Amino acid sequence: MNDLMGKLQSNLTKFSKSQKQIARYIMEHYDKAAFMTASRLGQTVGVSESTVVRFATELGYDGYPHLQRALQEMIRNKLTAVQRMEVMGDRMGGRDILQSVLTTDADKIRMTLDELDREAFRGAVEAILRARRIYILGVRSSGALANFLGFYFSLLFENVRMLQTNGVSEVFEQLLHVEPEDVFIGISFPRYSKRTLSAMKYSKGHGAQVVALTDSRLSPLAGCADHVLIAKSDMVSFVDSLVAPLSVLNALIVAVGIGKKAEIEQTFERLENIWDEYEVYEKLEDG
Repeated sequence: MNDLMGKLQSNLTKFSKSQKQIARYIMEHYDKAAFMTASRLGQTVGVSESTVVRFATELGYDGYPHLQRALQEMIRNKLTAVQRMEVMGDRMGGRDILQSVLTTDADKIRMTLDELDREAFRGAVEAILRARRIYILGVRSSGALANFLGFYFSLLFENVRMLQTNGVSEVFEQLLHVEPEDVFIGISFPRYSKRTLSAMKYSKGHGAQVVALTDSRLSPLAGCADHVLIAKSDMVSFVDSLVAPLSVLNALIVAVGIGKKAEIEQTFERLENIWDEYEVYEKLEDG
């Protein structure tokens, strides 16, 4: 953020009148500018779309989308809930909310599929299959993702530890015996959880393999993970979009399941007997 703002500030006197209008708006309203199209930004400051595009190029970017991504990445963890509400309101305008949200979620899955590192995914699967113990942590909205993963992994493995976060020291007490044969899976999206990051660093410091599920290579989780799984989320909505992260976890569970196919078939045969005996599921009458 400082680098981009520094560029704008240092070049302000060299800019044309139109470019100064763009620069000042970005400096004063970067949280909104980061999610505007070139056309929308131009309309807002009173210049043409082509002027906005040329401005991005003069700053050293390949084009406006490159400048926009730079802004978005830099402010990823800076938006407050109030700012998210304001930006979401601007983006939605009078559009059909249902269509807009579902279309955006579908786009997030497509972007995730295009950008996810297959080698990192395979590495995460192999590390999990070899693990002596598997620790899983996700807090706040990421807790739903952690619970989903933990539910299925608990059916596949006997050594899954879902970390609880009721107290400041509680997480680290549960990690007391983490060792190099273990795997720690940390899940967090903007605004990133300090507790999850600290637990990942602690586990890595004790030799465990660390898997991160997060939204960007610039995420603080990526810096301390051995295997980084990137899933796109809508960071400007006050409601976190978990569609793409959930889809990645779904793929992770399936891949691990295929790696343990023989064991899993036996496990689910026993589970089906238990579910039938104790009438866990409602049985629909034929016809």
